[in-house]
Amino acid sequence: MTPFGRKLRDLRAARNCQLKDLARALKVSSAYLSALEHGHRGKPSPGLVQQVAAYFNLAWEEVDELKALAELSDPRVTIDTAGLSPEATELANRLAARIDGMSEAEIARLLAVLKSGR
Repeated sequence: MTPFGRKLRDLRAARNCQLKDLARALKVSSAYLSALEHGHRGKPSPGLVQQVAAYFNLAWEEVDELKALAELSDPRVTIDTAGLSPEATELANRLAARIDGMSEAEIARLLAVLKSGR
Protein backbone atom coordinates (compact mmCIF):
# COMPACT_ATOMS: atom_id res chain seq x y z
CA MET A 1 0.00 0.00 0.00
CA THR A 2 1.24 3.49 -0.78
CA PRO A 3 0.86 6.59 1.41
CA PHE A 4 -1.75 7.93 -1.04
CA GLY A 5 -3.52 4.55 -1.10
CA ARG A 6 -3.73 4.44 2.69
CA LYS A 7 -5.12 7.99 2.80
CA LEU A 8 -7.66 7.20 0.07
CA ARG A 9 -8.80 4.11 1.97
CA ASP A 10 -9.02 6.12 5.21
CA LEU A 11 -11.10 8.82 3.49
CA ARG A 12 -13.46 6.20 2.10
CA ALA A 13 -13.78 4.43 5.45
CA ALA A 14 -14.40 7.67 7.37
CA ARG A 15 -17.23 8.54 4.99
CA ASN A 16 -18.52 5.00 4.52
CA CYS A 17 -17.82 5.23 0.79
CA GLN A 18 -17.66 2.08 -1.31
CA LEU A 19 -14.84 1.74 -3.84
CA LYS A 20 -17.33 1.25 -6.67
CA ASP A 21 -19.21 4.45 -5.75
CA LEU A 22 -16.02 6.50 -5.72
CA ALA A 23 -14.91 4.94 -9.02
CA ARG A 24 -18.23 5.80 -10.63
CA ALA A 25 -18.06 9.41 -9.41
CA LEU A 26 -14.47 9.83 -10.63
CA LYS A 27 -15.19 8.03 -13.93
CA VAL A 28 -12.45 5.43 -13.39
CA SER A 29 -12.67 1.70 -12.81
CA SER A 30 -12.91 0.13 -9.38
CA ALA A 31 -9.93 -2.02 -10.37
CA TYR A 32 -7.83 1.09 -10.97
CA LEU A 33 -8.71 2.61 -7.59
CA SER A 34 -8.05 -0.71 -5.88
CA ALA A 35 -4.65 -0.93 -7.60
CA LEU A 36 -3.86 2.63 -6.47
CA GLU A 37 -4.79 1.77 -2.89
CA HIS A 38 -2.66 -1.38 -2.91
CA GLY A 39 0.36 0.18 -4.61
CA HIS A 40 0.05 -1.81 -7.82
CA ARG A 41 -0.25 1.34 -9.94
CA GLY A 42 2.05 4.33 -10.15
CA LYS A 43 1.33 7.55 -8.36
CA PRO A 44 -1.97 9.17 -9.31
CA SER A 45 -2.14 12.08 -11.72
CA PRO A 46 -2.60 15.59 -10.33
CA GLY A 47 -6.03 15.64 -11.97
CA LEU A 48 -7.16 12.52 -10.13
CA VAL A 49 -5.84 13.91 -6.85
CA GLN A 50 -7.93 17.04 -7.42
CA GLN A 51 -11.00 14.94 -8.24
CA VAL A 52 -10.57 12.95 -5.01
CA ALA A 53 -10.16 16.18 -3.03
CA ALA A 54 -13.30 17.63 -4.59
CA TYR A 55 -15.31 14.43 -4.09
CA PHE A 56 -14.49 14.36 -0.38
CA ASN A 57 -14.78 18.17 -0.09
CA LEU A 58 -11.37 18.43 1.56
CA ALA A 59 -10.10 21.62 3.18
CA TRP A 60 -6.99 23.31 1.72
CA GLU A 61 -4.66 21.74 4.28
CA GLU A 62 -6.04 18.29 3.52
CA VAL A 63 -5.67 18.89 -0.22
CA ASP A 64 -2.02 19.86 0.28
CA GLU A 65 -1.48 16.71 2.36
CA LEU A 66 -3.15 14.56 -0.32
CA LYS A 67 -0.93 16.10 -3.03
CA ALA A 68 2.19 15.49 -0.95
CA LEU A 69 1.19 11.88 -0.29
CA ALA A 70 0.57 11.35 -4.01
CA GLU A 71 4.11 12.57 -4.76
CA LEU A 72 5.49 10.05 -2.25
CA SER A 73 3.48 7.15 -3.65
CA ASP A 74 5.42 5.86 -6.63
CA PRO A 75 5.79 2.13 -5.86
CA ARG A 76 8.63 1.72 -8.39
CA VAL A 77 11.29 4.17 -7.31
CA THR A 78 14.49 4.78 -9.27
CA ILE A 79 17.39 6.48 -7.54
CA ASP A 80 19.94 8.17 -9.79
CA THR A 81 23.21 8.44 -7.88
CA ALA A 82 25.30 9.48 -10.89
CA GLY A 83 27.58 12.30 -9.79
CA LEU A 84 27.05 11.58 -6.10
CA SER A 85 29.57 10.09 -3.69
CA PRO A 86 30.33 6.37 -3.62
CA GLU A 87 28.67 6.29 -0.20
CA ALA A 88 25.42 7.64 -1.66
CA THR A 89 25.46 4.90 -4.30
CA GLU A 90 26.19 2.29 -1.64
CA LEU A 91 23.34 3.58 0.52
CA ALA A 92 20.87 3.41 -2.37
CA ASN A 93 21.93 -0.11 -3.29
CA ARG A 94 21.93 -1.42 0.28
CA LEU A 95 18.47 0.02 0.87
CA ALA A 96 17.18 -1.52 -2.37
CA ALA A 97 18.62 -4.90 -1.41
CA ARG A 98 17.31 -4.92 2.16
CA ILE A 99 14.05 -2.99 2.23
CA ASP A 100 11.83 -6.03 1.73
CA GLY A 101 13.36 -7.71 4.79
CA MET A 102 13.25 -4.71 7.12
CA SER A 103 10.85 -4.68 10.04
CA GLU A 104 8.26 -1.93 10.42
CA ALA A 105 10.27 -0.62 13.38
CA GLU A 106 13.46 -0.40 11.30
CA ILE A 107 11.60 1.36 8.50
CA ALA A 108 10.04 3.80 10.97
CA ARG A 109 13.45 4.63 12.49
CA LEU A 110 15.06 5.22 9.09
CA LEU A 111 12.09 7.28 7.90
CA ALA A 112 12.26 9.40 11.07
CA VAL A 113 15.94 10.16 10.37
CA LEU A 114 15.18 11.11 6.76
CA LYS A 115 12.21 13.29 7.75
CA SER A 116 14.22 15.09 10.44
CA GLY A 117 16.81 16.24 7.91
CA ARG A 118 19.73 15.19 10.13
